[in-house]
Amino acid sequence: MRSLKTLYAILTLTAMPIAATAQQPMTESEVVDKIVRQEQAEVQLLRQYSPLVETYIQNLRPDKQLGAVPDGDKYFLGRAELAKGVELEPLDRVERDGGLKHKVFGGWASFFSTEFVARGFLQMIYLDMNGFDRAHYRIEYVRREFLGEVRCLVFDVNPLPKSGKGRFVGRIWVEDQDFHIVRFNGAYGGSSLTSNYFNFDSWRTNAGKNQWLPAFIYSEEGSVRDPRTRHMGFRAFRAQTRMWGYNLGNVREEQELNKVLVEAPTPVNDQSETANDYSPFQAERSWDRQAEDNVTERLERQGLLAPRGEVVVNNLEVTNNLDITPEVRCRVLMTSTLESFTVGHTIVLSRGLIDVLPDEASLASILAHELGHVVLGHRMDSQFAFFNRVRFNEKETFRHFDFARTPEEEQAAKLKGTELLSNSPYKEQSGIAQLFLQALKSRSREVPNLISPHLGDRLSTSWTIVAAVFSAQSPDADAKPAANVIAALPLGGRIKVDPWTDQLRMLKSKPVGTVPESEKMPFGVTPFIIYLTRQGEHSSPEPLGAISAKADPEPRP
Repeated sequence: MRSLKTLYAILTLTAMPIAATAQQPMTESEVVDKIVRQEQAEVQLLRQYSPLVETYIQNLRPDKQLGAVPDGDKYFLGRAELAKGVELEPLDRVERDGGLKHKVFGGWASFFSTEFVARGFLQMIYLDMNGFDRAHYRIEYVRREFLGEVRCLVFDVNPLPKSGKGRFVGRIWVEDQDFHIVRFNGAYGGSSLTSNYFNFDSWRTNAGKNQWLPAFIYSEEGSVRDPRTRHMGFRAFRAQTRMWGYNLGNVREEQELNKVLVEAPTPVNDQSETANDYSPFQAERSWDRQAEDNVTERLERQGLLAPRGEVVVNNLEVTNNLDITPEVRCRVLMTSTLESFTVGHTIVLSRGLIDVLPDEASLASILAHELGHVVLGHRMDSQFAFFNRVRFNEKETFRHFDFARTPEEEQAAKLKGTELLSNSPYKEQSGIAQLFLQALKSRSREVPNLISPHLGDRLSTSWTIVAAVFSAQSPDADAKPAANVIAALPLGGRIKVDPWTDQLRMLKSKPVGTVPESEKMPFGVTPFIIYLTRQGEHSSPEPLGAISAKADPEPRP
């Protein structure tokens, strides 16, 4: 353990307020006591929340050129019932991986095979639910470190002898204002032949003063390079767990309710000659729009659809002289599954799909197909215009909403999408878009759950659209791509989710240089390294509530 003098000096600095006032610095023992009390309060605080929880796992196998590549995957989407402890209610309608519904994966392993259980990953939001205190742990100061803009104190944590199994072993990062644990990295100790605790890295983000909520967990176990892993019956894997929807709708509703609206003093005139009535044609459009709004509002209230934001689909509309009424809107589905679909005149792309798209032309190729459905007037079920039709148990959402199209509609949209893309500025930008779709097609067997949609269609239709358009426009379609070309990004490659407001923002990472094949990881699972900030201290960028067609000029791994 570092000397008390070093820690004393650091804590003296962290205890100094901005204004020079008298304040006694804390000792190491006092700091540890504050950390323990704050973590115990955190466990109680979380009981009031029911966030959405998504866990995606990829099994890995070795590859001579690419290192570790996906070799099967598993997926779970549910809502946590933290008032009941570590409990999850599944929301996914798809019975994935052999029909296992409630226990698809998590933290149990037999001697010869590994079975994942979703609750095992949710448990990783807690350092120790059964008593994080001095009676069970030795907590040793290591150093001071910044995580993003948040200054932290770093401690190593080890359970004391005879403290029992399942205690946390690892390292914690503690923000130095109120002493919340904002990151912990390690595992629960005490594994045996019948139970195995995975290594994990758990992050919490600031949702306001004195509130840090679990948001991201990265898990990894085994090594494709270590033969002992396979001899013991374990398969190497990587997993990402994301949580959001802590405050669904409350902030926006309260803001709208408390707005002061001042009406203009202009008198109201009854002008009977003004055409205010709806024709039957206009009424039909309005009825369809109402159904569309009911569905999107329902999905947003459940945390499955991101809040509205600015959208750019003008390039496809303007270059094709389209005048679509009502206007085309775009929204983002919050899940990692790669899918796209239309709800009336609303185009929906999943967060995971936007994450892995390498450039703007690739995004345009997906949008072109969905815009084809809109242009051709492929309608949704207008029964959703009756509000009672969207009032059902949350667990039934994916059974009530299904926006997949018929084969005939898909074929028609394919032809229309080809036409729209051929007339757009993207027709000459074929290279990376083609590589993306080739990579998606080649990996589809290894990641079946990643490409299994919740509400819409698979992306296979778009493969044929881009192939038809770009092969006709690019005579060098078979040319070998540049060594540094990234065909598809890993999951989480573009978008950051605010777990409190559900706002989406584009990542602001620096462009990278030459990337070896083993680091490209298309559609892969990577660790989380979060740039932590405190709410209200710094201006926030504009939210990406929907889809931006302005992708970065250089793809980022």
